[in-house]
Amino acid sequence: MLTFDTPNQVVVMIEHLLKEKVIQSVKDLYGAEVSVKTVQIQKTRPEFEGDFTIVVYPFLRLSKKGPEQTAEEIGNYLADQLKEVESFNVIKGFLNFVMSNSYWLAFFNDNRDDGSFGKVYAAEKEAVVVEYSAPNTNKPLHLGHVRNNLLGWSVSEILKASGRKVVKVNLVNDRGIHISKSMLAWQKWGGGKTPESESMKGDKLVGDFYVMFDKEYKCQMVELVESGMTKEEAAKKATLILEAQEMLQKWEQGDHATRKLWEQMNDWVYDGFDVTYKRMGIDFDKIYYESNTYLLGKKLVDEGMEKGVFFKKDDGSVWCDLSEEGLDEKLLLRADRTSVYMTQDLGTAQLRYDDYHPSDLIYVVGNEQNYHFDVLKIIMKKLGREWAEHIHHLNYGMVELPHGKMKSREGKVVDADDLMDEMVEIARKTTEELGKFDDFTPEESAKLYEMLGLGALKYFMLKVDPMRTMLFNPKESLDFNGNTGPFIQYTHARIKSVLRKAEERGVSYSDRFELPGALEEKEKNLLKLLHDYRQTVQMAAENLSPAMVANYTYELAKEYNQFYHGHPMLKEPDENVRNFRLGLSGFVGNTIKSATGLLGIEVPDRM
Repeated sequence: MLTFDTPNQVVVMIEHLLKEKVIQSVKDLYGAEVSVKTVQIQKTRPEFEGDFTIVVYPFLRLSKKGPEQTAEEIGNYLADQLKEVESFNVIKGFLNFVMSNSYWLAFFNDNRDDGSFGKVYAAEKEAVVVEYSAPNTNKPLHLGHVRNNLLGWSVSEILKASGRKVVKVNLVNDRGIHISKSMLAWQKWGGGKTPESESMKGDKLVGDFYVMFDKEYKCQMVELVESGMTKEEAAKKATLILEAQEMLQKWEQGDHATRKLWEQMNDWVYDGFDVTYKRMGIDFDKIYYESNTYLLGKKLVDEGMEKGVFFKKDDGSVWCDLSEEGLDEKLLLRADRTSVYMTQDLGTAQLRYDDYHPSDLIYVVGNEQNYHFDVLKIIMKKLGREWAEHIHHLNYGMVELPHGKMKSREGKVVDADDLMDEMVEIARKTTEELGKFDDFTPEESAKLYEMLGLGALKYFMLKVDPMRTMLFNPKESLDFNGNTGPFIQYTHARIKSVLRKAEERGVSYSDRFELPGALEEKEKNLLKLLHDYRQTVQMAAENLSPAMVANYTYELAKEYNQFYHGHPMLKEPDENVRNFRLGLSGFVGNTIKSATGLLGIEVPDRM
């Protein structure tokens, strides 16, 4: 969770005004000063009448009266001072306010056509650096990467919308023993194959050779175990792993032939990644490469040795003793001076700080790496980098499937490209079965299926709290009647359809509105939900949780559909009421589009 210097100060509407008046009421009624943090304002619970609730218990020691009497006195004071308050009621120590129609209509008129409603784009001097994706160049992106990319991108966009300056970065793990394995396999069994010769994406071709290495490596280990070795000994002495280690050493020594093969195979993978990223809607402001950062990491290890922060074992390997922190020893350099993940992460962290001097460094990485980032933070502090305190690990749970976890070394992985293809195909079948689209051309239909399929995937991934492990169910994610992306997308299309029909009939609803009577319950419920959008964006940013935006959007869409079925618009005889409802529909549609945009989801104008 990030710390905002001015939490929620952009939400200056009635909440801010109520806090000011509560502070003044305590001063005038009881002669005491209270801080803004003492004033607790929340939405009134559904079972009680009211829009906003103030908790008065913190003021009892100042009023020296019971909760009900204190609440009545503060309530009368605020009702007298604020024209926006229509009435209030007291439930024990809770003061519930009902806001006037004029307040809600003023909110509606002032914000319904604001294209930036709910967002604050205040360019800060210090950036927040968000790292996500971090693929290895030995295999294609898979289902786990999908959650990582969608989460990192959405968090970045939400932070931007909350007023933060954001730099989206990717660290490509383009070197190391895993890369050497796929390179060695291509050398041995590739026969000169290229993506062009095989008519396949480069990342998939390289991934096939990584799987091939693992298969042959396991066969060698079985033979060695049968000859009398232990499994651990066989894993270290198999010919293939020794050759892969030798290739890694050659790479680090700058061997020309090794480097040339490495560049060729990595280029294949990058071309494949770019296709996947583009379709997924993922982008970055800067891409770092481990092959460039690990050397800086080695320099930091040498610095730690000079400062006495690290130590060297008899075999020449370098370690950091973390026993004082209740942890164990951490390897930083192998005996042969080749680097490990921690080495390059030290270098990458330093490089990002030098590049941006960020207020926060956020790493979007699965929760199995919690220990790794705890150690990274401790080691950087030991090296004297005080800014390491602002390293945040946004950990997330793994994506599970009905048949269990994915194992990329065995080739049992849900490929990201295949997953997107499957989602679009399910969207096509579901949409055609339900008949939920107009007379589209084949091109328009294909675009709609892509929008629905990827929208379903993104929403399903992002509606779950990041820290939770999730079970992904493609068919469930495309239910047009549940808490899904397609339900929200269909709601947006429904709103656009209503507005198109109004336009075709020459109905104008662009003026400021004044209603002759009170707002109906569903109308007011929609306005209250729209009112919550600003605060939802801020809270999602503070908690680094797109799930807050996703579930808010679902609640807004659900409430609109209830309103739509119970409140006629084009057939409404009262012109003022009709126009207000059309304008309210437009406000809801714009907010749905804004919120889904923060999730990377497109919404159709018609279906």
